[in-house]
Amino acid sequence: MPVGDSTVLETRELVAGYGEVDILHGVSVSACNGEMVAVIGPNGAGKSTLLKAIFGLLPVRAGTVLLNGVDVTGKPPDQLVQHGLSYVPQVENVFPTLTIQENLEMGAFTRRNGVPERMEEVLRLFPDLAVRKGEKTGKLSGGQRQMLALARGLMLDPQVLLLDEPSAGLSPKMVGAIFERIKLINNAGTAVLLVEQNAREALSLCWRGYVLAMGRNRLEGEASSLLNNEEVGRLYLGA
Repeated sequence: MPVGDSTVLETRELVAGYGEVDILHGVSVSACNGEMVAVIGPNGAGKSTLLKAIFGLLPVRAGTVLLNGVDVTGKPPDQLVQHGLSYVPQVENVFPTLTIQENLEMGAFTRRNGVPERMEEVLRLFPDLAVRKGEKTGKLSGGQRQMLALARGLMLDPQVLLLDEPSAGLSPKMVGAIFERIKLINNAGTAVLLVEQNAREALSLCWRGYVLAMGRNRLEGEASSLLNNEEVGRLYLGA
């Protein structure tokens, strides 16, 4: 689908970390309306820290987070979801003691009306979940739980979806299924900022990409160009 020219999410020179240790040292990324953007890099590069800082889960020590041009730096997650931002973490992203339906309802916690209708829309993307929505989530496989986490992240109809390592620990077949769902979500108009260890798959799926190294921007550009970049291939794609 064509990408809009309006920037919906932008970080400018973001500095953040844990305790007194900075992990991000001035990271700048952006995503336009309807765009899918990959963030890749080695372990410890700051990829997951970036998403947590954007979503208000870590304090931002310097820099700015903008949503549709509005400064939302440091706002808590419950306010950010009202600005159209949603986040699916890598782990602990579902409630195993609740049913599929109850997990989806939890994902709509700030929605005042239209929850059944939105759930029906979301479950059209995940038919395997739709037929089992009364089952406890603890009975699901790892891949099915990841599908549910994606579905729950859509319950507030976000403009931007932050995804942290959605393929981690999954079989190759399930990885393909997860990426196919992400593509459908993006095709429906949701911008996606995708953090992925599977760099080749991520760049193959996305429009643009950023390469982080040691908490800093290393490279950026069109995903196809990064796929063919010798440095990226040598360091991150096993070429």
